Amino acid sequence: MTRGGFVALAGRPNVGKSTFVNAVVGEKVAIVSDRPQTTRRAIRGIHRSGDCQIVLVDLPGVQRPRDALTTRMARRVQQELEGSDAALLMLNGEQGVGPGDRFIAATLASANTPVTIAVNKVDRLARAPLMAVLAQAAELELDAEVFPISARKGTGMSELVEHLVALMPEGPFMFAPDASSDQSREVLLAELIREAVIRRTFQEVPHAVEVVVEEIEFPREGLARVRALIWVESESQKGILIGAHGRMIKAIGTAARRELQRVLACQVHLDLSVRVRRDWRADEGLLDRLGIT
Repeated sequence: MTRGGFVALAGRPNVGKSTFVNAVVGEKVAIVSDRPQTTRRAIRGIHRSGDCQIVLVDLPGVQRPRDALTTRMARRVQQELEGSDAALLMLNGEQGVGPGDRFIAATLASANTPVTIAVNKVDRLARAPLMAVLAQAAELELDAEVFPISARKGTGMSELVEHLVALMPEGPFMFAPDASSDQSREVLLAELIREAVIRRTFQEVPHAVEVVVEEIEFPREGLARVRALIWVESESQKGILIGAHGRMIKAIGTAARRELQRVLACQVHLDLSVRVRRDWRADEGLLDRLGIT
């Protein structure tokens, strides 16, 4: 008999949920950055352990809604939590347990879902602060086991995954046995381009950027042509992305191309263009077309 289920990853922005998902899946299915709001959609990474399939749902970081985009992100968090077989609350070990973590814990406590707590980034902590944050995690009003882990280095990961496997119900696999994610190829490539933008820009630009892959062509064996559009909200942001003499957009393209070639397993010609669409984060119609529900 096979088993399978969904595990929703809840936590404040930048606790390492995407790094955790990539580590468990064994390949990059979620982009990683130290900036809040990096994850905008519920990204599903799929891990198979023998006769059990775990679908890890990398949720947007829980935050107070400020516009149509963040309102949708908050709604998606709630929907995914309600539809999951288990929840994993991730805490940033370096920061300890704060008000935001307690708010999320209270939300999880009110749901009829088994909860596990992972204290991440323990590789950066000495023993005394590690023991202190583990005690704080245990004091949260959740009937949950606490696992110290480092998603970046792999510490404690196998024990945590084994625990999550034991929580999965009997039933058929929900995805193909060899699947690693439910994302379309276009969305994955767009996210990898957005990751390259986020890592090279500062201040308000990362939050105002969205990427759409408009076309993928394979003109001959071993070559792909990818045409992508980068949305920003102001002319000043467009200027930052293009850079003096086009140096910034060239650097973004070079970095993104390496990731796209890894995914597509061939040479990639990447055509990037930048356009301004003011207040796109408040545009309900555009958010629908972008698949941010």
